[in-house]
Amino acid sequence: MAYTLTGRASYQEDIKKSRFLAVAGPVRTPGEAMAFFAAHGVADATHNCWAYRVGSEYRYSDDGEPGGTAGRPILQAIEGQGCDRVAVLVVRWFGGIKLGPGGLVRAYGGTAAQCLRLAEKVEIVEELEIDCACVFSDMALVQSRLAAMGARVLDEAFDAGGVRWRLAVPKDRADELSRLFADMTRGRGRWEVVGG
Repeated sequence: MAYTLTGRASYQEDIKKSRFLAVAGPVRTPGEAMAFFAAHGVADATHNCWAYRVGSEYRYSDDGEPGGTAGRPILQAIEGQGCDRVAVLVVRWFGGIKLGPGGLVRAYGGTAAQCLRLAEKVEIVEELEIDCACVFSDMALVQSRLAAMGARVLDEAFDAGGVRWRLAVPKDRADELSRLFADMTRGRGRWEVVGG
């Protein structure tokens, strides 16, 4: 079971006169992760180290810190918290005391982990996109029942025959929802998996 964040989170800690600021946020693509780092990086900081995980894709950066002492520990914090579709940036302002490789690993990984611990998370539910349509007389019942079972309306269009929806439905309930939709529309509705 994987989790993502409901919104942006931050955590700050001073370690041996260096200030560490972690900023984390939900992302859907590697491109969004890179945009997140660009938006939250601090130009006058000593280091802007980061990591993201989006499904099987991940990247990290030590931004001038010794190799493996910053980005990798941030990624390990993301994985250790069971997170996915998450980007974490840890900004460091050097305070004059060198931490050594072990100290850097603990500082970057620990700051990132604490930020994620404090962040509000939500379970990632794998979804399918569905194109469906029904007549106006079935619309209210269908809409309320599908919403109650976790379906989200992504797009809605009306024509003379009724309503057409693009839905996101929980993948593990798609078959059950398809049968329910057929029952509610007495077989007259259209239900198609997008790209299926």
